[in-house]
Amino acid sequence: MVTTVEEARAIELRLIVEDSGLKLVRFPKKEKEKLVILKRIAAEFAAGNEYSEPEVNAILRRVYDDYVTIRRYLIEYRFMDREPDGSRYRLHT
Repeated sequence: MVTTVEEARAIELRLIVEDSGLKLVRFPKKEKEKLVILKRIAAEFAAGNEYSEPEVNAILRRVYDDYVTIRRYLIEYRFMDREPDGSRYRLHT
């Protein structure tokens, strides 16, 4: 699915507030919007770092109240990888 820079920016402006950190207004239903938002949320994690589940939850909780859904989508859409036992998370490479 191809999204132009302008489309992605328009989606972010509609769905994200960045007053004191990234805050998602609502999680989108449309696939294109979902991918743009997940990519932006994944940018909150440092490449090469590993995170425990509580660390991932703490970052995502600041972004959106339903952080569990966001975490699941980050894994499902391959923005992040997770150990089979759920103990460690990292950005997908």
